[in-house]
Amino acid sequence: MTQFIDSHCHIDGPEYDADREEVIARALDAGVTTMLNVGTGDPNSGAFERAVELAEQHEHIYAAVGVHPHDAKLFDDAAETRLTNLVKQSSKVIAWGEIGLDYHYDHSPRESQREVFRRQLRIARSLDLPVVIHSREADDDTIDLLRDELSNYARAGVLHCFGGSLQMARAAIELGFFISLAGNLTFKKAEDLRDIARQLPLDRLLIETDCPYLTPVPYRGKRNEPARVVETAGCLAALHGKELEEIGRITSENFRQLFGVPPSGEIVESA
Repeated sequence: MTQFIDSHCHIDGPEYDADREEVIARALDAGVTTMLNVGTGDPNSGAFERAVELAEQHEHIYAAVGVHPHDAKLFDDAAETRLTNLVKQSSKVIAWGEIGLDYHYDHSPRESQREVFRRQLRIARSLDLPVVIHSREADDDTIDLLRDELSNYARAGVLHCFGGSLQMARAAIELGFFISLAGNLTFKKAEDLRDIARQLPLDRLLIETDCPYLTPVPYRGKRNEPARVVETAGCLAALHGKELEEIGRITSENFRQLFGVPPSGEIVESA
């Protein structure tokens, strides 16, 4: 059976309270062998504990913790302590994120976003964790901060749900980052993104759902879930002239290389 990894999902949220176990079962049935559940929300609300608890309960699920740029204004010393303790207490936390900059919504002041982004990059580096980056309409500032803080950092990370320029993607790859593509790759009006995806090397690509958001064609208008990462994989396969099975294999191996998670599910030290 062809296997896939959903490198970014949010299935601990209330959207899945009614049928979370069924959603997970459908993912496994579709060949999704691993899911990285990314915690978000107020860092002092218990949201991140919830995300880690879900990972602890399921062999096939891992967690990431880190404060989203929307919530940068809520980040403080207490939040840092709370999140770093989660990392130290659970081997299922394999990344710091999602962190970054969002100049589209500006839910937190931009200066605060930049300050908290820089601070969290330093935390991740101190913990030897790869980072999961959210960047929207902030290409230059995102790359500048990554260059400042993560140059010559072996763990690097991933630009999740990529929607930036080809120049941004190439700059990130030069820093050792991977680029993750979500369901928006399948959208009718996403030809520019598909053109970028064609030009990126497969050994630097991941696939994700970012569910419950960005439901791919042909499921637009419905709640997204990890099983549907297969649709993004199929789109990427067509763009690169590859078989679906090969895209599943390549992107899964890329995930394992980045996060140190082998097929067995046992965490190993990164090279």
